[in-house]
Amino acid sequence: MSEIPTPHIEATSKDEIAKVVLMPGDPLRAQKIAEDYLQNVRQFNQVRGMLGFTGTYKGKRVSVMGSGMGFGSIGIYSFELYKFYAVDTILRIGSCGALRPEFDIMDIILASASFSTETFAKDAHGIADTLIHGSQRVADIVKKVAGEKGIKVHEGTVVSDNVFYTTVDTDWSAVYAENEVIASEMESFALFANARALKKEAACLLTVSDSAFRQGENLSAQARQDAFNDMMLLSLETAVASLD
Repeated sequence: MSEIPTPHIEATSKDEIAKVVLMPGDPLRAQKIAEDYLQNVRQFNQVRGMLGFTGTYKGKRVSVMGSGMGFGSIGIYSFELYKFYAVDTILRIGSCGALRPEFDIMDIILASASFSTETFAKDAHGIADTLIHGSQRVADIVKKVAGEKGIKVHEGTVVSDNVFYTTVDTDWSAVYAENEVIASEMESFALFANARALKKEAACLLTVSDSAFRQGENLSAQARQDAFNDMMLLSLETAVASLD
C-alpha cells in the first residue's frame, strides 16, 4: 500500500512537492506567498484547508504550505513532508512574542534553538531534551543572506509552548533566564524534534508581532498576514540558497 497520499496531504507524487518547504502557520499566508513571489504555481494540497503550493523562485523549485497552530498540527505536517514526500528542509516562518525589552515590533528573529517543557519530543521520538537546535547549515545561510540584503536579524533561543490561553499564573522568568530565551512561539520545538529524529533540516524565522514591553503596538491579524515582507524575502532567498 502506498504511503502517499497521506491522511493530511493529498499530493499523489513526491515530485509535486519541492525539496525545500516554507511553512507559515496560516495557510492564507502560504497562498499569499505563492501568489506574490512564486512563478509556475501549482496547488498540491487543500485537505482541511491547509493549503500547499509548489512553484519556482529565481528558477528553483520551492514549496510553501501552512502548518496550523501548535505542536500537534506542525508535528503532523512536517513529519509527513519529511518522511513520505522526501522533503529535505523546512523553514518555519511565523510570528512571536518578544520576551526582552530590546526588541521592537517587526524585528526578525532567527530561532537557533527551541526550549520547551512539553513532552512532544519524548512522546514522538524518545528525545528527552528540553532544548533542541535547528540546522546550523540553514541558519548560516539565513545570516549570510540577511547580510547581503541588509536585513537585520537577531539570533537566539525561543520558548515553544503548546498552550496559548491559561488559567494558571506561573512565573517562568527564572527558567527563561536560565535558558536565555528571547521570544515565545508555538511550533518550532515540534519541527526541530521531527527534523532531528528524521535526520532532516529545519530552521525558524520569526517576526515580532507583540511584546509585553511595547503595549499598544501589537499587529492585527490582517497585518500579520500581509506585512512580513522582509521575512518573506529572507526566507525565499534562504530556500533557494539551501538547494545549492
